[in-house]
Amino acid sequence: MSQYQLPSPEKKPEYVKSNFDDIAKAYDRFNDWNSFFLHRNWKNWLVDQIKTNTEKPTVGLDLCCGTGDITKRLRETFPKTVQIIGLDFSENMLSYAKHKLNEDDTVKLIVGDAMNLKDFSDGSVDFVSMGFGLRNVSDLHKCLKEIHRILKPDGVFINLDVGKVKPKFLKFFADFYFFKIVPIFGYLIFGSQHEMFDYLPHSSTTYPDQDTLLKILVGMGFKEVRYRNFVFGNAVAHIAKKS
Repeated sequence: MSQYQLPSPEKKPEYVKSNFDDIAKAYDRFNDWNSFFLHRNWKNWLVDQIKTNTEKPTVGLDLCCGTGDITKRLRETFPKTVQIIGLDFSENMLSYAKHKLNEDDTVKLIVGDAMNLKDFSDGSVDFVSMGFGLRNVSDLHKCLKEIHRILKPDGVFINLDVGKVKPKFLKFFADFYFFKIVPIFGYLIFGSQHEMFDYLPHSSTTYPDQDTLLKILVGMGFKEVRYRNFVFGNAVAHIAKKS
């Protein structure tokens, strides 16, 4: 691993926001390259699970929506009677999401903080999706508490993010790829070096593994919590419902 140092929790929100603003133009291609386009299948699976596990929804939130990949899939999956909202604190990311989505009365893109969902009242949302965003918040528990608060009873939360590869012989190759090769993809696509492409893999070092995150979700009042590994656990989706 390189000598890259993660920002402190106090500096993390502004650090992540400003740097995501910087790399917004390269983010979609970066995800395609570093996952060999597999992230598209994972996001399709996430949306299918939301559809399967949610009965007659009226409001859905795609939290930390970035460039709108999952938001777009949700809009295409659910009828127009379902209000789809994409929220992110990077205005540049949202500007790219607007190119994918035609905002109307049934889809909105808003600037907001995942740890302070002040625009949403208690029990007002049927489902929350989150794709590769949870590890970027400075207080994971605060973010999950807000998600739990705004969900309706039996509301669904599905979180897609990096996971931990457990078999040692696979972990060695996964870490080498993630920490050494993935940043190179970012530099090639972006056109120059940018520390965010080092941040993205290193952010996984402080992010809980699959079983730990499951226990956190249960401890915060979620039920029927389970997860699905992709590519030996390089990525993982957690599914939970509000008690």
